[in-house]
Amino acid sequence: MVYKLLTLSEENGAALLTLNRPEVYNALNDEITFELQDALKQIAANNSVRVVVLTGSGKAFCSGQDLKSVSGKPDFSYKDSVERRYNPIVMAMRNMPKPIICKLNGIAAGAGCSLALACDMIVASEDAYLVQAFINIGLVPDSGSTYFLPRLVSSAKAFELCTMGSKISAAEALQLGMINKVVPQDQLDIATKAYVDYFASAPTKTVGLIKQMLQKSGSSTIGEMLALEAETQEIAGHTDDHREGVRAFLEKRKPGFKGS
Repeated sequence: MVYKLLTLSEENGAALLTLNRPEVYNALNDEITFELQDALKQIAANNSVRVVVLTGSGKAFCSGQDLKSVSGKPDFSYKDSVERRYNPIVMAMRNMPKPIICKLNGIAAGAGCSLALACDMIVASEDAYLVQAFINIGLVPDSGSTYFLPRLVSSAKAFELCTMGSKISAAEALQLGMINKVVPQDQLDIATKAYVDYFASAPTKTVGLIKQMLQKSGSSTIGEMLALEAETQEIAGHTDDHREGVRAFLEKRKPGFKGS
């Protein structure tokens, strides 16, 4: 598929996925959301990709729903839009068997904030910020924000962010545990690359298993997680990377993981 509103490139085991509507701060219309769904499917099926970077072109990461594209449509269904456009994107991101790093280069608002939170890690520039902007137009958060926020911050803080539409600076988001690292804008590429380089040479299948386990922990009992750990450890224990890791340990060298 040829993408018109996003770009997808691959280099050294990393896929770079860029929302490319800078003139509207990468706002999400029908076309870009369906392109994003397709791109995520392609990345998930590409065994040569071991880590994904999601970012935006221009000054913004993503300003959320393109309101101009739905304004004036009396028969517009919000439920249908969320179910067909946004939910498949978030599920594809969370089911992705490899890590997704958000390079937060600017504002992440509304569904754009949800997309950032759906990533596994967020590296942000100092001038980036996040805002649950839904309340400002009389809507509730969607695209997973009501799932991610209470797990990242307290229930009280999640309520405040969702009901007041407060802008959260990158520095405050770091303190709250919403993001992983904050750097000056001119160091964003370097800081992101450090994570990319790590995951591009990590045991990818094991990272994917850990991602799945951590997602289940929030709705599981300790007994269920102990059982899941045992089952998943059996899977990890039969990977080529595990065998390479043991050999490297015994030979006192750095392992050369292949992601298999």
